[in-house]
Amino acid sequence: MPYLLRVCLPDVPGSLGRVATAIGEAGGDIEAIEIVEKRYDGTAVDDVFLEMVDGAMPDSVVSACVGLPGVEVLWINRYAAGGNVFLDLEAVEDLTANPDRAPDRLVELLPVVFRSDWGARVHRENGVVRATAAAPDGLAWTQVAEPGEVAGPDEDLCVACPLGSDEVLLIGRRGGPEFLDSELARFEHLANLARSISS
Repeated sequence: MPYLLRVCLPDVPGSLGRVATAIGEAGGDIEAIEIVEKRYDGTAVDDVFLEMVDGAMPDSVVSACVGLPGVEVLWINRYAAGGNVFLDLEAVEDLTANPDRAPDRLVELLPVVFRSDWGARVHRENGVVRATAAAPDGLAWTQVAEPGEVAGPDEDLCVACPLGSDEVLLIGRRGGPEFLDSELARFEHLANLARSISS
């Protein structure tokens, strides 16, 4: 079963290697790693995509990681996409290849780019214009001036980003992990790109 582990670790040489060794010794097989955020306090947040070997439990990976100095596990849960890391650059290439459909394509790409459960595009008057299959029913227009957290349905973690004056993009995660500032900045960049190339 594939898992997504989000870990905060010291941003110093060798730190990621120690985390990778601890994960391996605990029965985790790393498929991919992505740096999500580098922080001014000398730490970094990484997403680690891993499979558990037979008989190993994700709790053992958590225990191994938090046993390392300065390492904090922010999130671990099953992750259906496994190690398929879809980078922002791939999203940009997709959007520019489909300029007439860029806002709708972005909605479809949001869950894979941001490792979330669903994405949606909501119009002020027309309601949901586009949503992924896992998006909850009854999503409503939310007025936002910049990307940020908004109240989500069913206690989902939800962030919104304006897509012009009458539309908003939404991303939702069920349970976590929390959206980081770096993710909000990337979200805004992709929304601005989708809007500009489709006009």
